[in-house]
Amino acid sequence: MTAPLPAPGLIVAAPSSGAGKTTVATALMAGFARRGLRVAPAKVGPDYIDPRFHEAAAGRTSVNLDGWAMRPDLLDGLVAARGSQADLVVVEGVMGLFDGAPAAGAVDDGSTAALARRTGWPVLLVVDAARQAGSVAALVHGFRSFDPAVPVAGVLLNRVGGDRHAGLLRRALDPLGLPVVGAIPRDAAVDRPSRHLGLVQAGEDPALGDWLDRLAALADAHVDLDAVRALARPAGPATGGTGSLPPLGARIAVARDDAFGFLYPHQLDGWRAAGSDLSFFSPLADQAPDPAADAVFLPGGYPELHAGRLAAAERFRHGLQAAAGRDAWIYGECGGFMALGEALVDADGGSHRMAGLLPLTTRFDARRLHLGYRLVTTRAGTPFGPAGTRLRGHEFHYSSIGREGAADRPFEAEDALGNGVGETGLRRGRILGSYMHLIDSDRTGMPENGTEREN
Repeated sequence: MTAPLPAPGLIVAAPSSGAGKTTVATALMAGFARRGLRVAPAKVGPDYIDPRFHEAAAGRTSVNLDGWAMRPDLLDGLVAARGSQADLVVVEGVMGLFDGAPAAGAVDDGSTAALARRTGWPVLLVVDAARQAGSVAALVHGFRSFDPAVPVAGVLLNRVGGDRHAGLLRRALDPLGLPVVGAIPRDAAVDRPSRHLGLVQAGEDPALGDWLDRLAALADAHVDLDAVRALARPAGPATGGTGSLPPLGARIAVARDDAFGFLYPHQLDGWRAAGSDLSFFSPLADQAPDPAADAVFLPGGYPELHAGRLAAAERFRHGLQAAAGRDAWIYGECGGFMALGEALVDADGGSHRMAGLLPLTTRFDARRLHLGYRLVTTRAGTPFGPAGTRLRGHEFHYSSIGREGAADRPFEAEDALGNGVGETGLRRGRILGSYMHLIDSDRTGMPENGTEREN
């Protein structure tokens, strides 16, 4: 029997951040899903928040596609999987179309353009036209011609002032010969509330369904969805795996709620594929991790917004301490790292008791942005491999370390340029964490010489 062809796909990109990519991409996903299409969503780069809106619109898991942080095998495997058992792949880009990090030996710079080159998926360029008329043609021409290997196939005008404004824009773009597949009017009702780290999470909005209905209606009324679908093309031939970081253990208890929601689907899928059993618990509901688990994962999120509830969560804290007592691996990333400490100081200066498993106090009362890709090397054996294992990830937080006590430093870190940023994270025995979100093993794999992986 002949294998089915992969579903066609396209990438929703923009000249810059703030043009409305998330709103437009989610509107397209909702519009196509309401027509009965099986939409496979994805997001370029390291983002935890936008994919949850994709999932609500499409009814299917949204994965991250990160050329800087992912090995070629993993990236290609995720791309191939997007095109299977779907009718259409819709990918939301990151920042501006050509914005990325220096390659520094990675697969690529992590930009939306790099993914378009790699996959051959056409680009639908979303232009914020609120303050433009004829100049829109110069902008679109520049993005279309800058790199012929990046297939800019169509334009979608966003935040248009009205029919007259739309007509001016379309006439200006007509000589370029690019299809203009829609003109979405300005509509404050579709704007999403934001806070530090991005949009307020999809799961926290009781009116999310109404918002998605409004987006779908906008797409139906102002976008030629048939023309958008006609732009899509299957990704170029690619094979790859679905693995990720080695699993923390055979039975992994994973924290998951509004305080610990920053999870990559490829990570959990990779752990399952490696044979690990996963269970989930909510620290905000004062749930303890599975007492049979030999590993506990506290992902990132917003513990600083829920510090009082976490401080009062006795069963959660005692469950973590019991896991430490039976020598389970306990690993915390960013918000999870903060929760493993002794105290968290909130925005108002109030101090809240945390799990007390690492000698750490973090502060949110003097906010400072920490942002960027990280390449880290382990300084001793961990579940991720022996000493000298290289891992890729990113850092994005506003809290800072107020105090650290005596503990080992598990990682040596570099930024995207390859500049050393020093030792980072804390470790005591089998309890470790840092502000970094790990995404994948580095493509160079395991060190030639090093200690055995610590189990």
